[in-house]
Parts: sequence; structure tokens; C-alpha cells
Amino acid sequence: MTDLTGLYVPLITPFTEQGALDDSALEQLAHRVVDDGATGLLALGTTAEAPMLTEAERARVLAVCDRVCTDRAVPLVVGAGTNDTARSAAALADLRQYPQVRAALTVVPYYVRPGGAGVVEHFRALAASSPVPLLIYNIPYRTGQAVTWRTMAELAMTPGIAGVKHAVGAVDDDTLAMMAGRPPGFSVLCGDDLYTSPLLALGADGAILASAHVRTAEFASLIRLWRDGAAEEARQLGHRLTHVARALFAEPNPVVIKAVLHRLGQIPSPVVRLPLVQASEAATAAAMCVAAG
Repeated sequence: MTDLTGLYVPLITPFTEQGALDDSALEQLAHRVVDDGATGLLALGTTAEAPMLTEAERARVLAVCDRVCTDRAVPLVVGAGTNDTARSAAALADLRQYPQVRAALTVVPYYVRPGGAGVVEHFRALAASSPVPLLIYNIPYRTGQAVTWRTMAELAMTPGIAGVKHAVGAVDDDTLAMMAGRPPGFSVLCGDDLYTSPLLALGADGAILASAHVRTAEFASLIRLWRDGAAEEARQLGHRLTHVARALFAEPNPVVIKAVLHRLGQIPSPVVRLPLVQASEAATAAAMCVAAG
């Protein structure tokens, strides 16, 4: 089973001023976050505006990220899957051609709200055919489908399921039950930037953090400190980084992150694709105040 630990940065997709995918800027950004301490990369997540990319563009993003991860000998996680089981299985099968992919981030079926039994059968079917282990993306405020620890516990024991990206918007009863009762080998990665430090304090293995495009080294250090038991230093750093996450998520992700990276000269433009619109000047200015530390 894949051991998922540390910091994964879910890369944005850089666009030119004309709105075209900029492969070179993506490659440079990928190398930079690895240089700054990221354990690995996540390609084609929500932060990448994946639903707004064409099939050809998604293939180009994957090719760039796979090449960087090969060059740097770091793991690659790829977002793959929708609310349809058959199409999700087909997307997962396509990952065979990318040698650095260590896991697929696969979202809980959204909108249809299939219930706990449906969630379990969806992931069991995908795990049985996927060429790589699955990382369940549990984000109920986007999917409309709550997943209790009772349901997640069934999935945690399923061969081919490596863990969960946990983004429930709270440290709730199910979170506490999961952290106390998860089986060995089932990784928990925090996916809610504001709750990173509390979840790490409870024993999470790492995090997938859009905010870590900025001050990457400090987010990587936060994970190491909690895992090393340096609680007081980790707590203080976590408090500081909460301000960063709050500023970068002041408007829909990833619009503020892109605006900040553009201001820092790391991507060619702040352009996003509809239905997203570019970050306001107020949000960008506020985020710039915390971006440099």
C-alpha cells in the first residue's frame, strides 16, 4: 500500500494573458515548490481548475507533472474521478501511462448523494480496477454527501484504498473517531487549510494544501514539527500560517493564490477560467501582506 505522508501541493494551472495553458510556467512552479520542501505534487485537483481544462490540456498538465516528479524523484498524486463510477474507472485506467503516479485523489460522488452504501460500493468498484491506490476526497460542503466514520471505516479496510484527504470544515465527532480508530496504513491528509494544525496535532500524516503555494517551506515545516512532537513550536507556526490560509481563501480558490503568484512573478498572469473571476484588488492586497511572512 502507498505510504502517503508529508506535504503535497495541489498545483494551480498557469495561463497566459490570452488564457492558454503555460506549460513552462507550470514546470517552473512545480520545481520551485519541491525545492521549498514539498514531499510531492498533486495534479488536476480543484485548485488546478481541472473541470475547465480540455482533455488535451489535462494530458499536458499530467505530462509536465510526471516529468518533474520523475526528475526530482518525488511522488505524484492525480485528481481523477467524478460522480459517475464508470467514467471514474475510465479516468483511473488512463493513469497507467504515467509512471510517477502513486495515488489517485478520487472525490466522494457529488450532487447525486448516493448515501453511505452507495459511497462504499462506488469506491470498492474503483479500487478493484484502479492501477494505483485511491485517496478518497471527503469534502461534504462541496459534494453534498456526508461520510460518517462508520462508512469511512469500511473503506479504510478495502484493498486499494490508501487513505483520505479530509476536508470537512471542522474537527467534528467523525474526525475524532477516525483519528482514534483508523487502521494502520490508512493515511489521513488534511485538505482544509484552516484546520491543518489541529488535524496534525491529532495525528494526521500530512496535508494537501493549496495555501502551500505560498510559504511552502513553512507549511512543510509545520508538518515535520507536529510529526516530531515539537508541539509548542508547531502550535505557534500553525497560528501564523492560519492567517496565510485565511487570506488566500478570502475568495473562491484559486483566484487569490493565482493573483499572489502573479504579483510575486511566479506565473505569467492571474487569469482564471469562468465561472471563476479574477481576485479583487482588496483580497489580493491583503494576501500579499501575509505572503512574504
